[in-house]
Amino acid sequence: MAQPRSAPPPAEGAGPVVGVLWMVITGILFVGVTAVVKHLGGRIPAAEAAFLRYALGLLFLLPMLPALRAARLDRRAIGLFSLRGAAHTLGVVLWFFAMTRIPIAEVTAMNYLSPVYVTLGAALFLGERLAARRIIAVVCALIGALIVLRPGVRALDPGHIAMLGTAVFFAMSYLVAKVMADRQNPTVVVAMLSITVTIGLAPLAALNWVTPTLIELAWLMLVAVLATCAHLTMTLAFRAAPVTVTQPVTFLQLVWASALGWAVFDEGLDGWVILGGVIILGSVSFITWREAMMKRRATRLAADHH
Repeated sequence: MAQPRSAPPPAEGAGPVVGVLWMVITGILFVGVTAVVKHLGGRIPAAEAAFLRYALGLLFLLPMLPALRAARLDRRAIGLFSLRGAAHTLGVVLWFFAMTRIPIAEVTAMNYLSPVYVTLGAALFLGERLAARRIIAVVCALIGALIVLRPGVRALDPGHIAMLGTAVFFAMSYLVAKVMADRQNPTVVVAMLSITVTIGLAPLAALNWVTPTLIELAWLMLVAVLATCAHLTMTLAFRAAPVTVTQPVTFLQLVWASALGWAVFDEGLDGWVILGGVIILGSVSFITWREAMMKRRATRLAADHH
């Protein structure tokens, strides 16, 4: 999953152990989201399921209304929020579709590609420097993706292609968020994402609407609750410890996803998927560590000049 540009200062009494624990909980919650969507199956079209999840999640925006009212959004801000909403909308639809087609472990492993695409996008569009070591890490991550997919060795499902698209669109969404983070209240950035994605999904859902049962609505409400709690605990993890400490813990998501797929959904354990996921996550962890070191160095140089 894409990481925030910079974490707030550690909370008093917090530390690496607390950050790791919050990140472990975050991983469990995100795997729970994946499992519930998998359990729902494909009766409800992907776009509709995604729309209902976000529409139900709008309830969590009520505490954010004061910040939204106070925000002064000019034409450029509205345009960027709309662009982010459009990219995230496509990513969400593709993710919901992939969940009905391929094993949970493969969805989880391929989802690790988003930070890699963010690194490439930041270099191409935001002018960030792409050093040789980071290029090598990106190449290793792409090799890991090839190990997961193994094109030519096995038949690729449309779900695999959907996950490649998901990672690209989520990376686009995060890059816009990086731009907006310096200009808007973080609460506004989060709220506008939920609003724009809900609006973006509405017409796609209407194209092929299947009336959900009350039980299906309850499951989708659970998805919204789990996802909201996951984002909260992830924020607490970033407050408690550096991203370089919490990033490697996300590997546990792949372990739990593989175990859950095997135990609950009768999905076989694929060693190649786990190997590819480990390589991708190792590359992402290295990129995260390098970025943290560069920021620390820049901060130290700035302090020396003063």
